[in-house]
Amino acid sequence: MRQVLFTDLDGTLLDLHDYSYDAALPALESLKKRNIPVVFCTAKTLAENEYYQKEMGIEDPFIVENGGAIFIPDNYFSFEFECKKKGNYCVIELGASYGELREALKEIRKETGFKITGFGDMTAEEVAEDANFSVEKAKLAKEKEYNESFIFDEPKEKDAILFAKIKEKGFSVTHGGRYYNIHGKNADKGKSVKILIGLFKKEYGAVKTIGVGDSKNDISMLKAVEHPALVKNKKGAWLDISLPNLYKAKGEGPEGWVEVVEKFLL
Repeated sequence: MRQVLFTDLDGTLLDLHDYSYDAALPALESLKKRNIPVVFCTAKTLAENEYYQKEMGIEDPFIVENGGAIFIPDNYFSFEFECKKKGNYCVIELGASYGELREALKEIRKETGFKITGFGDMTAEEVAEDANFSVEKAKLAKEKEYNESFIFDEPKEKDAILFAKIKEKGFSVTHGGRYYNIHGKNADKGKSVKILIGLFKKEYGAVKTIGVGDSKNDISMLKAVEHPALVKNKKGAWLDISLPNLYKAKGEGPEGWVEVVEKFLL
């Protein structure tokens, strides 16, 4: 039976503080040798996903910007399916356009007076400083198409008002390990994962699916797989969710990720 791993990046395969994945390298190498697809399912942009795929030597499909789109390398599957041709990819788009999302945030800011700062309002240098990574990586993070990450600089009790406003505008919101994200209603990690699982099943017949994440915006992905798993978050605790078969790794970030991979795949 073909096994497929769906994984979040920030705080899961990548350390939340310094974005390192050194601890995961031997496990990644073993997955490659066993020809087990490693599907990134993340809030990151196309450019960021390509960067980490190249770094890790991965050539599998990936899901960008919290389910905004699925990027499948040309000829990855042996059959044809409906998609949009983009560079060397066949792309299935689920998300709203970046311009629409930026406009919605602008309106909410005007209507409420909330302090909302999106990546589009920041320079690459400001994003780099806030997210604690290089200016080069910040430039990749700003290349958004289906999602806008933003800082909500208001008391936590105002979250409900913000979420209601975003819903009113016809969009959805998620909160990851570091940022809030506004995206289209159909952009959803779980929906994207289900679409990809369908394609893998068409190609290989039965598949065993594993998903690993650490934060709220991973819940729909975890619900969509057969074997969901959590790594500990930056507070050294697990996300408070209840799912059948949920495995909780003892380690944080990449260390927990390795534990999951060894348990289910190696």
